[in-house]
Amino acid sequence: MRSGGDNIMVILSSPSGVGKTTLTKKIQQKNQSFKISVSHTTRKPRSNEVDGVDYFFIKKNEFERLIKENQFYEHAKIFENYYGTLKKNVDESIINNDIIFDIDWQGTKQLSKIKSLNLVKIYLITKNKGELKRRLLSRNQNTSEEIDKRFKSYEKDIKHWKDYDYIVINENLDVCFSQIEKIIHSHKKRKLPDFN
Repeated sequence: MRSGGDNIMVILSSPSGVGKTTLTKKIQQKNQSFKISVSHTTRKPRSNEVDGVDYFFIKKNEFERLIKENQFYEHAKIFENYYGTLKKNVDESIINNDIIFDIDWQGTKQLSKIKSLNLVKIYLITKNKGELKRRLLSRNQNTSEEIDKRFKSYEKDIKHWKDYDYIVINENLDVCFSQIEKIIHSHKKRKLPDFN
């Protein structure tokens, strides 16, 4: 891992459907210093996704080759598909940018073991399970079987909140974004945030 000086790495994790991808993009759009870490995945792209922008879409055998060659900082299998963060991409980005990761708790655990990383770990949740189910249904991106799988994984995912520095409830997108911004700015200034 190359040094990025004062540059930070922000991890946003959450159960599926809480809004981490939307917030990740919002942070990058408003803060030019941030670059989104684009993960590799074996899942098929959705209709609105662009290869190299949303994900690098690759075949399973190619992903497994990269695992064997130790090319990933972190990787995980989620809902039958692989996701991973390529070392080369992060090492090149951190020199001139802050980086934001949209990854799950498994990836966070792996990155946390690398002591040289300047990580800020934020876990997003909804106010309750009912709200999560409503969001998964309203975004109309998944089959009913996929929604059921994601909803059932909520209990397992939520147990890992203790591995994070901050827990933020995404009840209102603008309020949640403002809280995340305060956390980021406080770490850039090396002090704890004040939400008062």
